[in-house]
Amino acid sequence: MKALRRTHTTTSSSSRSISSSSPPSSSWIHLRSLLVVAASSPVSDRGTLKSPWSRRKRKRALSPHQWNSLFSPDGQIIDGVKLLKKVRSGGVDPSIRAEVWPFLLGVYNLNSSKAEREAIKIQNRKEYENLRRQCRKLLKHVDNSQKKTKEADDSKDGDSDILNEVLDSPASEDVSARQSLSGDERSAEYDDSIPPSNSVMEEDDRSGLINMDSTAADTESSGTETSIEDDNEDSDVTQSAAEGSEEKRVPPKENISKGQILEDFTTWQRIIRLDAIRANDEWIVYSPAQATVSEAKSIRAAQAVGLKDYDHLEPCRIHHAARLVAVLEAYALYDPETGYCQGMSDLLSPILAVIEEDHEAFWCFVGFMKKARHNFRLDEVGIRRQLNTVSKIIKSKDSHLYRHLEKLQAEDCFFVYRMVVVLFRRELSFEQTVCLWEVMWADQAAIRAGIGKSAWGRIRQRAPPTEDLLLYAIAACVLQRRKLIIEKYSSMDEILRECNSMAGQLDVWKLLDDAHDLVVGLHDKI
Repeated sequence: MKALRRTHTTTSSSSRSISSSSPPSSSWIHLRSLLVVAASSPVSDRGTLKSPWSRRKRKRALSPHQWNSLFSPDGQIIDGVKLLKKVRSGGVDPSIRAEVWPFLLGVYNLNSSKAEREAIKIQNRKEYENLRRQCRKLLKHVDNSQKKTKEADDSKDGDSDILNEVLDSPASEDVSARQSLSGDERSAEYDDSIPPSNSVMEEDDRSGLINMDSTAADTESSGTETSIEDDNEDSDVTQSAAEGSEEKRVPPKENISKGQILEDFTTWQRIIRLDAIRANDEWIVYSPAQATVSEAKSIRAAQAVGLKDYDHLEPCRIHHAARLVAVLEAYALYDPETGYCQGMSDLLSPILAVIEEDHEAFWCFVGFMKKARHNFRLDEVGIRRQLNTVSKIIKSKDSHLYRHLEKLQAEDCFFVYRMVVVLFRRELSFEQTVCLWEVMWADQAAIRAGIGKSAWGRIRQRAPPTEDLLLYAIAACVLQRRKLIIEKYSSMDEILRECNSMAGQLDVWKLLDDAHDLVVGLHDKI
């Protein structure tokens, strides 16, 4: 029943889509897919006490020179607080984002050495390739089942309830490539002879279909597929680095059967392909190297994941769509409880534009989704909690505005649903989005590292790091337009219309200034 519910929910455009074209309604299902941006500038008193988390002033981004100066001879970051403070104040220079983001997203520990990071990178790549191998086996299984079904009497197939849903979907493509899309030049080193499987349950019992255990992933990888780093790998270093790195794996869910995963995966991969083809091309100007990909390479990438219906796209968009498919499918197997829902491709796209290797982009996405995955839960507990927090912030800061929202039956703040789900991705430009995310990730990295906790009492009058900076930014976005809301909006319809016209009109640095002011005054209360 859980699998059927997920399939129905995932494919329902009214309940899982985040588009803003739905007609206004007071119900939760329709309101949550619409957007409003409103606002007025909150101001709070600022103390004079120095701290790493002082109010954000517009400064220059972390430069390559500053980044390189932070490392000791053995490749360890000397001052993690200085790094995070710099990112928090101005973001990261585009030329070094691919190096800095893995630290912000928890792929690498701030205290790790270069040798430890290299070992973790090898381990992570093997785990990613193992997930991609499992994706291909699932797709081959479905393809084989479909061929057999054409020759069989469907009415006599009463024991295949799980596969029936799979067979109702469009035919899966036969995916035979043995490489990460961003490294197809390595394809000759990969085993290209994995046979079609008649059962998705033939994996080693200790790892299961969804291999969450790094040791099991090692065993699987060494048995069927060779990574280019394998010959030089030091297993002792790999093991110690894996044990020393931050926990990043989603625990396996015993109540999710392999049959359910097969059923769900077929639905996920169909929707992933649709979303990948429709992916925004705004990233192109920010990633010139990927924008110049050859047509031949883009076609190979598309064929590697069975992507079709891309003839209308230019090569760089085909290649990007293929990478989206590869990483999102792998994540759906890595975290089957979340799987894939519309909106996740919006979060991954900027990461792929910055990080050229799929396995590295995958683990950055995993780090990102450790917080964002709650936005895609079927029970929507995470979304409701966050909307409730936004509502509390607005109520605490501006009771007059809150009372007006109550009159409009909007005090639940469902109108900012889209901002919460895709973290302002639809409201900000590409560059603004990654700047906001970098600041938010710096806060989260500080909390993971324990920075500020011991000195909490000394920094109360400054904006401390918070897991919920995004929610304060959303509340600031509403507060910035309080006068317009109170004086001109007399119905929910007017708020919704305003929502749809605000994309691209926000100042991300002013938004962060106001968000940090709200943190200063309200963090303890909220």
